[in-house]
Amino acid sequence: MRPYFESVSKGTERSFVVRKFNEPKFSAPYHYHPEFELTYILRGNGTRFIGNMMQDYAPGDLVLIGPNLPHCWKTNDSPDTASVSIVVHFMEDFMGADFLGRPELQRIRQLLNRSSAGIIFNNPKEKFKTDFYELQKEDDNFLRLMMMLKLLHKLSTTRYRIADHEHGFTSLPDTDKERINKIEAYIVANFQEEISLPAIAKQVNLTPQAFCRYFRKMTRKTFIEAVNDYRIDFAVKQLTQSDKAVSEISYGSGFNDISHFSKMFRKKKGLSPLQYRKNFSGLRSPV
Repeated sequence: MRPYFESVSKGTERSFVVRKFNEPKFSAPYHYHPEFELTYILRGNGTRFIGNMMQDYAPGDLVLIGPNLPHCWKTNDSPDTASVSIVVHFMEDFMGADFLGRPELQRIRQLLNRSSAGIIFNNPKEKFKTDFYELQKEDDNFLRLMMMLKLLHKLSTTRYRIADHEHGFTSLPDTDKERINKIEAYIVANFQEEISLPAIAKQVNLTPQAFCRYFRKMTRKTFIEAVNDYRIDFAVKQLTQSDKAVSEISYGSGFNDISHFSKMFRKKKGLSPLQYRKNFSGLRSPV
């Protein structure tokens, strides 16, 4: 599997695109595009993937994703089947080639530069809800443009954190970035199953031995360490958000051996899976 390239069509009358998505589950696969993307979640819960980072999302979640950074939203199974978001796509030059170079727009320029690894805005909740609704409903192109500039300014003065803060893949040359994106996409799609080293090496046209050397050079981790990081992060979500037995969580996270799962979990989190659940849930009895 490789990241899906998404072509964003804005037409000829508008310089950026605002769309509202209302689906039973968010359907976009792990994908990338040359546009910046602002996504505001109105309804739905699940897991958000940005680059190497896997985190929960919920209503009020707001992120800014830089160009060509792979991402997707995977919806949880729940009685509330609606997944609703407002998404804005725009290019850096959407207001003109040199417009963002103006000194008055320094904060916005800095915000966009930092989005190369993804930006998560801290507790936006209702703070931006009206802005996105009004932007999506506005028919006058000039007013939409002014509202967009005002929104970017508001975002640039809001506290945020970098999504994929552990990795520097976005600073790699394009050829390496594309190769790493393919590897990330494969892990996202397959970490819950057994992953074949020859299969993933074939995705990027390397022998298994060359792949292992390349991956460690680029990430400072072995491939299996990176896969296990995804598996442990997924297991943490299951331990803290469900009452599933540890053995079920182990197998559902991609570990075929519960003792190996417990060993890897303790190595990363410093606690056994049961103790981690107990500490998280307080007085609730562990499963």
